[in-house]
Amino acid sequence: MIIDGEGVNEMKKLETYLAKHVYYNSAIHVLAGIGIGILITYPLIGAHPVRWGLLFLAAGVLGHLWVYSQK
Repeated sequence: MIIDGEGVNEMKKLETYLAKHVYYNSAIHVLAGIGIGILITYPLIGAHPVRWGLLFLAAGVLGHLWVYSQK
């Protein structure tokens, strides 16, 4: 478990925030899913599939990290 200096459980913070903001939760998981889907099926996508896949996947990961920056 990740615990900050004040003893607040960071995973619980993430779970609580995403439970309260269901549309944001859905959006970041859809973006990450699209990224994974593009990376898995990259021969079917066309030009620069890895670039697009990593872009969507990074957006999903950054969406999760943004929650940690919220107080």
